[in-house]
Amino acid sequence: CTLDSEVALRVGGDFFFDPQPGDSPVNLVLIAGGVGINPLFSILLHIADLHGYQEGKGNRHKLGTAKLYYSAKTTSDLLFKKNILGLMKAFPGKITCCFHVTQQRSQVCEELQPHVTGK
Repeated sequence: CTLDSEVALRVGGDFFFDPQPGDSPVNLVLIAGGVGINPLFSILLHIADLHGYQEGKGNRHKLGTAKLYYSAKTTSDLLFKKNILGLMKAFPGKITCCFHVTQQRSQVCEELQPHVTGK
């Protein structure tokens, strides 16, 4: 997003991402904290499946990018972090993530360092 961009927000409740063939591509910004990652991780997996299918079979889905912002107290509290890093490697530039930790006292592991902000 840029300054003055229009965005839609949804908090809680039933939500999903189910683009249809022929829909215009959208760029998603997903924001999660703690265990709130669960439904958003499912959305990331769905996006990865669509990207993989698109690359393999040339389907008609037009996909934008997905950026996940995920916060927890420590890196050990970041659920699915290895899976998320794997998705980022599999679909560079299409799926990205920024982890934010609020109470980390120990050194952040080397693999996560480029993606972690916070204390």
